[in-house]
Amino acid sequence: MTQTGIVVQKYGGSSVADVDKIRLVAERIARTKAAGKKVVVVVSAMGKTTNALIEKAKAVSPSPSRRELDMLLTCGEREAMALLAMAVGEQGLESISFTGSQAGIMTNDRHSGARIVEVRPFRIEDELERGKVVIVAGFQGVSYKREVTTLGRGGSDTTAVALAAALRADYCEICSDVDGVYTADPRVVSAAELLHAISHDEMLELAAQGAKVLHDASVEFARKSGIAVYARATAKDGGGTRIDWSPERERQVAAVTGQGNLVRVKTSGGASVENCLQILEAASIPLTHLDLEGKELRTWFTIADVPDWAAVKHKLETVLADSLEIGEEGAVTMVGHGIGGNPGIIVRARQTAIGAGVPLNAVSVSPLRITLWCDRQHVDDLTRALHKTFIESV
Repeated sequence: MTQTGIVVQKYGGSSVADVDKIRLVAERIARTKAAGKKVVVVVSAMGKTTNALIEKAKAVSPSPSRRELDMLLTCGEREAMALLAMAVGEQGLESISFTGSQAGIMTNDRHSGARIVEVRPFRIEDELERGKVVIVAGFQGVSYKREVTTLGRGGSDTTAVALAAALRADYCEICSDVDGVYTADPRVVSAAELLHAISHDEMLELAAQGAKVLHDASVEFARKSGIAVYARATAKDGGGTRIDWSPERERQVAAVTGQGNLVRVKTSGGASVENCLQILEAASIPLTHLDLEGKELRTWFTIADVPDWAAVKHKLETVLADSLEIGEEGAVTMVGHGIGGNPGIIVRARQTAIGAGVPLNAVSVSPLRITLWCDRQHVDDLTRALHKTFIESV
């Protein structure tokens, strides 16, 4: 790919949590600019701003309108982008901030979890040619109906990679308070190791199964466009994990990730299955997994993806009545090329769970992953056990 000199940097909420941290980010941006790069910055809301706004919304309405919630939540990123633009100006650089719509982020018309369908970065390109640092509010865009939309959890990652692809950037940095992608969550597994490189496909599976370093939609954009993405610590100018290719490894399992916040919806009977699917579709719920056997349906998703869960749950209960079963569950996933088709690894994973005293509810596989379903309270124990067996012991 021809080098354009453009670099896209994304800074998460912890990196811009207060004024002092915003100044440090501005200094990092200035160093990148001094190295001769054209810099586009995507920024998340400051610290816990988004959570605080959601709490206010829930205090007013237990099941807030998704449209109005989008209008509210996008305020957080606009605050951060303007403050960061001011801080970059104090570094002696010209900068300009754009909302998602001003930056040309076009989405479908789904609120609270829209998908980017097109990027029109004309204004960004114009300002880069004028030598400015362009700062874009992450997590948001505008639909073809001219409605403000948000991109769901981790949406700022998606904004950054989508812009990098549209601008044909040399690379994209996802900067946060962690050094990169680890073999497991270091807060859960003390022996977790930093991965220096991982393939787009492996990272996509990890992100889709709960790893919080990158959002799965951002990895999809990176894979389709061939953009190299670096997950790095804001406090460092290099290092981290390159998401682009997979190095030769002695072990087949690249990493382990757990999800402890899954909701399981189960129903049976032809009409009930059809009605359940229609309700989930109407609510645009992004499913983590779906299992349909005969006339029995089981689906899994996270409540974090459903801001109006109370209303959706009420509709499910009203329409499906006694045929509905809603429960809580957890899952632990191992990711690596070819592991889902290896019976030996599947057997060892089940034996590891038994040895750890973790009852399994189900096992599902794809070519790049093995997922073990269990009760929520066992997720961390199973994560540690699988990491020890497949990563620490290799």
